[in-house]
Amino acid sequence: MSRLDQLRQWLEQTLPDTGYTLAPASADASFRRYFRITFPGSGADASSPPDNRPASLIVMDAPPDREDCRPWLTVARLFRGAGVHVPEILAENPAQGFLLLSDLGDATYLAKLRTPDCTPFEAAHLYADAIGALLAIQTASRPGVLPEYSAELLRRELMLFPEWYIARHKNIALTAAEQNTLADAFAQIIAANLAEPRVFVHRDYHSRNLMHIADGINPGIIDFQDAVYGPLTYDLASLFKDAYIEWEEDFTLDLLARYWEMARKLGLPVRPDFADFHRDYEWMGAQRHIKVLGIFARLHHRDGKDGYLADMPRVMRRLRKVCERYRALGPLLKLLDRLEAVSPAYGYTF
Repeated sequence: MSRLDQLRQWLEQTLPDTGYTLAPASADASFRRYFRITFPGSGADASSPPDNRPASLIVMDAPPDREDCRPWLTVARLFRGAGVHVPEILAENPAQGFLLLSDLGDATYLAKLRTPDCTPFEAAHLYADAIGALLAIQTASRPGVLPEYSAELLRRELMLFPEWYIARHKNIALTAAEQNTLADAFAQIIAANLAEPRVFVHRDYHSRNLMHIADGINPGIIDFQDAVYGPLTYDLASLFKDAYIEWEEDFTLDLLARYWEMARKLGLPVRPDFADFHRDYEWMGAQRHIKVLGIFARLHHRDGKDGYLADMPRVMRRLRKVCERYRALGPLLKLLDRLEAVSPAYGYTF
């Protein structure tokens, strides 16, 4: 029996005597797939869904031999308990890897922010909502619930860069001295990341995983199954140093300062000095940029997903900007110059 046939069989048991249409909704960078269920009479011409039923639902298909959906269930309940808007779990079969969920729609923050009629004022409101949700998640944090964002995990993420971006994507072999430069930079970045206060971390809190709800609570939050207990600024770096959209730095700095002020009032363990907090955020961004470049290269070369290639130059620009600002990352910047065939120009601030 095919995977799709198994899914249909489970849905017949879960939604008996219910006519519905099943269509692909989306796929992500993993092996998970999502399908949207729509019901008769719930289309655009219907005045209201029958029997007070939602117009549509979402089915997650997570093949157990490739994806474990139990972490998703754990984090969904954890985040819902924190008061943020995540999909409601309507039915579950972790053994088969099937979940029936409420539908948060298909309008991402990214799509909304890219519309011509989205003014900076409206964008600021959307980000304010995202900050509010992030603060709710962080204030619910406690150790021992989610996996630790350990040095080993941070290093494993960073090592995607030499393996997939440098060797595979750029087809460049590093000298022994360059390997040492990279190892030293990674050690400094990891040390800075681990010195941060710790909270619950979504790990991909950006515009493609935040849903714009036209008549509801923003943002809807998805793709949180890899959540960990780790550095406080990680999700902020994901949100404001987004790989998929770019803003003027003054705009994101203002939002970052607003977060910092609210976090202090809520008693979150942010640095008491904004300059120290901002440095944490910058170095956390460096870790994420390096990781993302490796992941995007792997998605292209291993998985045949080339849609991420267009975003790689933006991520590299962000990484270079951090390296230009901090003298300790100067050797890494020189290595990036060689990888990108860029003439060096330095301007450290610290």
